[in-house]
Amino acid sequence: MTGWTLDHFDIDAFIKSTLAEDLGANWPGGGRDVTAESVIPADARFTGVMDSRVNTIVAGLPLAIAFFRYLDPAMEIAVLVEEGQEVSSGTELMRLQGNARALLTAERSALNTVQHLSGIATMTRTYVNAMGNSSAILLDTRKTIPGLRLLEKYATRMGGAQNHRMGLWDAAMIKDNHILVAGSVDKAVKRARDAGVRQVICEVDHLEQIEPALTAGADHILLDNMDSAMLRRAVTLIDGRAKIEASGGVTLDTIGDIAASGVDYVSVGRLTQSAPAADIGLDFTPL
Repeated sequence: MTGWTLDHFDIDAFIKSTLAEDLGANWPGGGRDVTAESVIPADARFTGVMDSRVNTIVAGLPLAIAFFRYLDPAMEIAVLVEEGQEVSSGTELMRLQGNARALLTAERSALNTVQHLSGIATMTRTYVNAMGNSSAILLDTRKTIPGLRLLEKYATRMGGAQNHRMGLWDAAMIKDNHILVAGSVDKAVKRARDAGVRQVICEVDHLEQIEPALTAGADHILLDNMDSAMLRRAVTLIDGRAKIEASGGVTLDTIGDIAASGVDYVSVGRLTQSAPAADIGLDFTPL
């Protein structure tokens, strides 16, 4: 996993800022791990094992490596599983050997990141599996923690989803408030088209809004909070003229029927908004 990169993500800046926050770099008397410095000899060495205490989809191990090697460039690290791999409880994810202070100081930042991203990947895989054999694709949303969007959307990919919009810049998403100001669905879509926006997504709450959106040039229709029967009617009305996304109120109990309705995509905000952290631990042994 050496050399791992993520497009448009500054891993060095992330590692530095995260450790600086934990070490209190901007606080009077900060910039140090007072517990490790006062308790652990400077030349002490540890071995460590990171393992999963639950069944999980693994995500974020390259970032854990970066945390440890930032504080101990000579840290010996053996990664035992792949990113996106499904592992059972008790599986060893990586083995480490190096400076004890460095291991202890980086431990929490490394674990927080792996636990959070693996939790997202695991919930995502659960939703993908619940979609059954349909051809629909699971999408994530912009409901991400500020500053962590690229990492959280990476984690959904590890779980089997496809990224939706990365932000406000890469597609127009016309929702009810945009329509309210523009005056109508067709006027809102036309304004986006006239502005030269590459992709125009239009959210509709009622079947009657579909035809005006399509006529004005929407190439992606988001069907908001519609039940399976209404989704099927909408799919028939659209008849292949635009991509179709179902969103709103999607649960593990309903996503199978929603995916089977004929839509192209199902988007779920819970993937990044509500995923619990995976129970992943790290145990050390002095050398």
